[in-house]
Amino acid sequence: MAKYNWEDGLDLNSQLTEEEMAVQDAARSYCQEKLLPRVTMAYRNEEFDTKIMEEMGEMGLLGSTIEGYDCAGVSSVSYGLAAREVERVDSGYRSAMSVQSSLVMYPIWAYGTEAQKQKYLPQLASGKMLGAFGLTEPNHGSDPGSMETVARREGNVYKLSGAKTWITLSPVADVFVIWAKNLEEGGAIRGFIVERGSKGLTTPKIQGKVALRASITGMILMDDVEVPVENMFTTVKGLKGPFSCLNNARYGIAWGALGAAEACLSVARDYALNRKQFGVPLASFQLIQAKLANAHSEITIGLQAALRVGRLKDEGRVAPEMISLIKRNSCEKALTIARECRDILGGNGISDEYHIIRHMTNLEAVKTYEGTHDVHSLILGRAITGIPAFS
Repeated sequence: MAKYNWEDGLDLNSQLTEEEMAVQDAARSYCQEKLLPRVTMAYRNEEFDTKIMEEMGEMGLLGSTIEGYDCAGVSSVSYGLAAREVERVDSGYRSAMSVQSSLVMYPIWAYGTEAQKQKYLPQLASGKMLGAFGLTEPNHGSDPGSMETVARREGNVYKLSGAKTWITLSPVADVFVIWAKNLEEGGAIRGFIVERGSKGLTTPKIQGKVALRASITGMILMDDVEVPVENMFTTVKGLKGPFSCLNNARYGIAWGALGAAEACLSVARDYALNRKQFGVPLASFQLIQAKLANAHSEITIGLQAALRVGRLKDEGRVAPEMISLIKRNSCEKALTIARECRDILGGNGISDEYHIIRHMTNLEAVKTYEGTHDVHSLILGRAITGIPAFS
């Protein structure tokens, strides 16, 4: 019989290729050595260091699944493993990586012209150019089809007007992928590449967040912003465009949320082993062991699900509902784990010195963005029953 390894309960590492192991190890070393020492003060002060994106670029972590254009061209599993390591430190850092990779680089690669790919992708891959994705609006979150942002053609330009909100990286982004209703096509949803410096474009920072404070979030306000006609994606129309991007991001979140949960479990375990109450370690109490066992079980099973979906994604056999399933599961379970692990630390659990409370507040946001828990429930409900609960 093999000896059980609680840190890898179902022997995930044995299911990875040499390249995937190398990506995981390199990402873990970078995150623990370079990101972890910065995160507490970044979170306290609500500061995002854009140099982190350049460091991620040097590591090949940005747009890593894209072939060519100075991108790493690794597997979806490798991307997931990297997301797990980044979010083991902080969800805000993983959010920045996800937006750059899945929501900005992916649509340019999938729907852009060759000239656009050559112009933007190498710079985005390096992290020297930052991108943002504009879909969510002040009045339309889970219902993007009702967006109010419009594009009106005038000669050789489109004029974009509207507002986007809760946009990761928008205050510091150099380029934006904006989704708007094209009035020329009867309101069909189209994607547009918009550059910083365009007249009528402003990107104010959203203040007062109590989650994702280590990444920067803002709005995108557009007042007749002129965009060259050729900056519209011509090969995709409707919500298929933004949803294809979101599916890639949601896949990374499924891995990342479990990384945050692993960090919480590790801290809680160490604390329970070293903290003595009633003359014995906290870890000797049955209630504490049950909480640790529950957390460990959900993480271990969740990682296997994420791995399976990653393999299917690389084989071209993934269904969007599979991604909804693992995003929904990972986020819900990770948030529960963070809360239970915080409880193990008692009053110390609310101190950022122990990191768990930061993960917990971050996961409240992670559970909500890229499709709320309830929306993913309805997506799965539609798949099960054949009856859509929303139009």
